[in-house]
Amino acid sequence: MDVLRMRWTDALFAHWPVDPDVVSSRLPDDLQVATYDGAAWLGVVGFVMEDIRPRGAPFGLSFPELNLRTYVTRPDSDDHAVYFFNLDADDRVGVAVARRLFRLPYFRAEISVRREDDAVTLRSRRTHPGAPPARFAGTYRPREEPTAPEPGTLDHFLTENYRFYTAGNRLYYGDISHPPWPLATAEVDIESNTLFAANGFDRPDGDPIAHYAPGTEVTAGRLRRVR
Repeated sequence: MDVLRMRWTDALFAHWPVDPDVVSSRLPDDLQVATYDGAAWLGVVGFVMEDIRPRGAPFGLSFPELNLRTYVTRPDSDDHAVYFFNLDADDRVGVAVARRLFRLPYFRAEISVRREDDAVTLRSRRTHPGAPPARFAGTYRPREEPTAPEPGTLDHFLTENYRFYTAGNRLYYGDISHPPWPLATAEVDIESNTLFAANGFDRPDGDPIAHYAPGTEVTAGRLRRVR
């Protein structure tokens, strides 16, 4: 049963290939890194979450989010899922609810998203008490008309994920549903990015593979414990 409904807009997907061992050492024991062409992938993903509302609520919240993530599987499952190292969000209530109900590593941050013509500029500064400092500033724009990614491609691997895992004293998972992202390759200019350092990673070499998505409607189910 759906617990939340929302819309995600003006999404940036910026991904770097890394050695799978770099990621594996940071995962819970019940998860293993998912690879494409032999590489694990670390992604900085930012977007605006609009009209987030629980089932039956008359109104919802809207705020921007920025996360650092990778992709995982379970040895006894065909799951292809997201594992979050952090989710920074500009909403005190939303962060508190997500940390309590979904056990996700959400942190409060000051985030601004400004759109000018076809360019989107996202700036984030973490303000969560006791958390490592983290900043990001970048401008991105599509290079083409968005289309749904083809199954089996790297674009599909990096963006079409409908499950996430989160670990506390136990391992949990949650499922989401949305139409395929309308996805375009993107030009991105990253002014600053300390999300890797804040999570104990060296910054990967080279420029990221970048995509832009204008938006999609999303529903999310309740959190479940892995048996």
